Amino acid sequence: MGLIKIFSGEEILAVTLKERLEESDIMVVVRNNNQANVLPSISSVKAVELFIQETDFSKANPVIEEFRMSM
Repeated sequence: MGLIKIFSGEEILAVTLKERLEESDIMVVVRNNNQANVLPSISSVKAVELFIQETDFSKANPVIEEFRMSM
């Protein structure tokens, strides 16, 4: 089994969802390709992506749906 992407969007939303998933004992992998801290002159902001193990999806799905409904 591998990783599946469950979220792609703004960093503040990604952090919130990550925290909710971790409260449910679900490991989250974060992919953040933003270079703003390295090169402040770059103004392009890329989406932050969250991934979980495929085997955790059934456990994570209610948390993800609750998060989406609260947006």
